[in-house]
Amino acid sequence: MDAMKIRNPKLVRAAGWITATAMVGLGKTLHFAEHHLGPNVSGERLKLPDRFVYSIWHDKLLLPTIRFGGPDLAVLISQHADGQLLGGLIRRMGMGLVCGSSSRGGVEAVRQIVRDDFPWRNLAVTPDGPRGPRHEVQPGIVYVASRTGMKIVPVGVGYLRPWRLKSWDRFAIPRPTSRARMVFGHPIEVPAKLRSDDMEPYRLTLQHEMDRLDAIAEEWANTGRWRPLEMLLRRAA
Repeated sequence: MDAMKIRNPKLVRAAGWITATAMVGLGKTLHFAEHHLGPNVSGERLKLPDRFVYSIWHDKLLLPTIRFGGPDLAVLISQHADGQLLGGLIRRMGMGLVCGSSSRGGVEAVRQIVRDDFPWRNLAVTPDGPRGPRHEVQPGIVYVASRTGMKIVPVGVGYLRPWRLKSWDRFAIPRPTSRARMVFGHPIEVPAKLRSDDMEPYRLTLQHEMDRLDAIAEEWANTGRWRPLEMLLRRAA
């Protein structure tokens, strides 16, 4: 976890490059599978008429970056060193970077995203980043969706017994050759130009979906069987 405390820009860039190389290699060893509860919004996203903002918990960002990065997608990350370390992997996968914090207003970042000349079609956001609370959706992602017309796609990610860093989010790193699973939910449409007072129902809907899909993905990774109802009942018990 000491690497996450690096502050020297040159060391951060070097650590980012080393991390990216290692994580791409790790990703190739994983036994990966995905499931879409709605339309295919990962590999088929360029064929769909809609634009999307993908909602991924901060500690689960590694796998989606490796599997589905592309030049049509930008990632909103923190300006802190941990975000810059992830930035090396994001650049390696050909994606764009937007530096800022969706949970703390992120005025400059949001201004970039909502401009008509924003160069990326889709966006990925960690709704609980960059400093938490862990797995708690902040309203920033709803604001972005309302101002851009992007539909929010909740994404659940599960690993079989991953390593965990001693960070605020307990960032997860899958073990080589282990099972890794992703579950994409139905896109959530947010009305345009919502007022702050009207965002809470959409934030709560996204929170529910993120919790539900993450539970399904983790059970799928642990058992190796796709049985979503059984997975949810087991979690509830």
